[in-house]
Amino acid sequence: MSDSPKKRLVVIGLLGTMLDRGTASNRWEAWRPTVALCQHEDLLVSRLELLRPARYTTLSDIVCRDIASVSPETTVKCHAVEFRDPWDFEEVYGALHDFVRNYPFDLEHERYAVHITTGTHVAQICLFLLTEAHDIPGVLLQTSPSTRGRKDPAGTYSLIDLDLSRYDKIATRLHKEKEESLSFLKSGIATRNAAFNDLIEHIEKVVVSSQDPVLLMGPTGAGKSQLARKIYELKKQRRQVANGFVEVNCATIRGDAAMSTLFGHTKGSFTGALRDRQGLLKVADGGVLFLDEIGELGADEQAMLLRALEEHVFFPLGSDREVKSEFQLIAGTNRDLQAEVQAGRFREDLLARIDLWTFRLPGLRERPEDIEPNLGYELEKFARAAGTRVTFNKEARERYLHFATSAEAKWAANFRDLNASVVRMATLARAGRITVEAVEQEIKRLNLKWPASEESSDSKFRLNLLNELLSEKQLNEIDPFDSVQLEHVIRTCRESRTLSEAGRTLFAVSRKKRSQANDADRLRKYLHRFELEWNRIVS
Repeated sequence: MSDSPKKRLVVIGLLGTMLDRGTASNRWEAWRPTVALCQHEDLLVSRLELLRPARYTTLSDIVCRDIASVSPETTVKCHAVEFRDPWDFEEVYGALHDFVRNYPFDLEHERYAVHITTGTHVAQICLFLLTEAHDIPGVLLQTSPSTRGRKDPAGTYSLIDLDLSRYDKIATRLHKEKEESLSFLKSGIATRNAAFNDLIEHIEKVVVSSQDPVLLMGPTGAGKSQLARKIYELKKQRRQVANGFVEVNCATIRGDAAMSTLFGHTKGSFTGALRDRQGLLKVADGGVLFLDEIGELGADEQAMLLRALEEHVFFPLGSDREVKSEFQLIAGTNRDLQAEVQAGRFREDLLARIDLWTFRLPGLRERPEDIEPNLGYELEKFARAAGTRVTFNKEARERYLHFATSAEAKWAANFRDLNASVVRMATLARAGRITVEAVEQEIKRLNLKWPASEESSDSKFRLNLLNELLSEKQLNEIDPFDSVQLEHVIRTCRESRTLSEAGRTLFAVSRKKRSQANDADRLRKYLHRFELEWNRIVS
């Protein structure tokens, strides 16, 4: 209470319809919060604004008389405030807000306290919110019964000032916790790619506040499986899931085996079904189910999964009894599911159900600035697994990073390639040091490995990328040469922060020959040829 003590203290509070009761014979022995707050010698209440339902007139009259006897200097003013449902937040807040809005606060002569001991929990929360928002310009007043029992009916009190400086500390703590969550989702890797960092921040906001399905898209090896597990572990830390993490690679199951694996089966439901089996959807009850490569599921599995997501029930194979399971689904795919729907290979209604929160993880080639911190992460991971710490010498590290971030490095399998590359060099390192010679040998291995897979992998990714942005008619009318060029332009746009930055990168040579280099306008005109706009590309 920083106001001058010369100001009169006015308390606003609710009548305690249960706590303030008392019979004529024993009410002075009991602790009654509204009467007790006026019984403290060091807390002089000049006026009590007592809010009560109209039907409690008799009780409020008794309380007013008792206050007058113990504190003649306290004026009590009663106000009828009605709640049809005292547990309805909207109704209670509205009624209290109406009272506060029409109350004639006199800050020059009076200081205010809000008694939050009486009333339902809903009413107490509403009074707190009105005080925190400065609709009531005062502090909170909390009263409690004395530990000495009936011998001290006045009890104790405390004044709580909602000092905004404390909120700064809370805000700092919340910011720190958020940063820790983001770092956790990134496995502690200090990633530098702005678009990827924004993506992770968006994912963090969604997964800590939603139980809806999450769809992770991106090329093979982009880290979908690792991110899915990190999402689960973050939710587990926040006590948002009670049970475990169940991971299924849908590309490895087919036919009856797929139905049995996911939904379970009864004994004798098919050849080889020697006993009942609990499906993984049931195992995931209360936890998180990660269906990697969900685009590989067959039509029957898709139909049953849709029902399990919408109604939380399904039938095991060969059973006529429903099984209930509530889980959060994370789905992963390297396919363009919209194209799969158009081709009749994926259910449109299932895609609509899992497409609420969709995030595309970029491949390693789209995040060249993140290769260096991931290199350090992979070395640390090797050290934990092998029990041996391995490092690069300076020249070897520079040579490897120069290659890894260049156009020469294809990273066809993305982070899986990077992990395998580091493991090979670390395993062959002598005396725990990776030399330039070892790096050169590894570069040769990678270059020999990539040509066979590069064309199929890149062309597949390019097709998915262009399918996102171009219509079928446009795709049929574009030359292969133009598709390669356009794919490179789109990649550059998504790796850049602004249209101008993308233009400077794409026209780095020709812009030097111009007296006025309007890179953004040149890029905008190029994109217009394909009916594309910057915001659509980078969204």
